[in-house]
Amino acid sequence: MPSTTRLQACGVAIGPVFLGMWLVQALTREGFDPARHPLSLLSLGGQGWIQVANFIVAGLLYLGFAAGVRRALHPGPGSTWAPALLGLSGAGMITAGIFPTDPGAGFPPGAPAGMPEYTVSGVLHEAGFLLASLSWTAACLVLARSFAAAGRRGWPAACLAVPAGVFALIGWPDPSSLTVRLLIASAVQFAFVAALAVRIMRGLPRDLRAPRRPLSPVRPGRPGRSAPRR
Repeated sequence: MPSTTRLQACGVAIGPVFLGMWLVQALTREGFDPARHPLSLLSLGGQGWIQVANFIVAGLLYLGFAAGVRRALHPGPGSTWAPALLGLSGAGMITAGIFPTDPGAGFPPGAPAGMPEYTVSGVLHEAGFLLASLSWTAACLVLARSFAAAGRRGWPAACLAVPAGVFALIGWPDPSSLTVRLLIASAVQFAFVAALAVRIMRGLPRDLRAPRRPLSPVRPGRPGRSAPRR
């Protein structure tokens, strides 16, 4: 069984592995323009298997990190939903790899210059991307609540601010820069996951890992100690 530290370190590795493989391909694949072509298009063509593997490896690293987060938080608040949502994010990445996107924007060479004609594979690819994004966002919200319950200030704010910044980047009304903004948003997500992984690897406060105490039941007919009888 992998050690807890190794599983948590998977969160640090996701970004460098995924973006590093993208950069190598962006610089070497004929006809690929990073300013115009989404990184998903690298899954197509004779060398498309490299990006397919890149998606799947990133998804597996997410799954490993999710297991490490569960070990770190258990049995405290968020120890169920935060790892589950991070695992779903990994499942979304794997889905996006198994089902490549449809050709378009002139890539691979010879593809239509305009919008792609969607196929089942293309729709499932987009569904995987959506699952990964929404699950990551929900995991941030769960972790914000967990850190706040433990009395932490900086991390709850970060867990809310980073997803808000990512959605602001994606939703900015400028279609011509969408591809670049999607890449930047991905880099921000990976950087936040890496920072979270480092924080967890350094050790979490005891109050963040402690289970919530249920309220003590009040027995009827027995007065409290604060009101002594005379």
